[in-house]
Amino acid sequence: QVQLVESGGGLVQIGGSLRLSCATSGNIFGINIMGWYRRTPGKQRELVATISNRGSTDYANSVKGRFTISRDNAKNTVYLQMSSLKSDDTAVYYCNFYQRSGDYWGQGTQVTVSS
Repeated sequence: QVQLVESGGGLVQIGGSLRLSCATSGNIFGINIMGWYRRTPGKQRELVATISNRGSTDYANSVKGRFTISRDNAKNTVYLQMSSLKSDDTAVYYCNFYQRSGDYWGQGTQVTVSS
């Protein structure tokens, strides 16, 4: 089992910045992928960004150039630095951890971007 604890969500103005963190613990293997997804009311959960244990990253087109995903393998923690936030970025953000033993999710953290 792997546990994920997210933090860093909140209310921010349009154009502002916010950083999300997700700390993982439990039975973690070396090969894994950590990522962030988000969901807005009435929509399916969508990929925001992922990062492998080797540092390879992938981003949704809608956040490229504005969001940066990173990880600290020593702390088993993944971060999402969000800049130039738009109202469309308002969502519940979920941390994800994938390894051969399974797919694990955090409880979600609300990000609200307002004018």
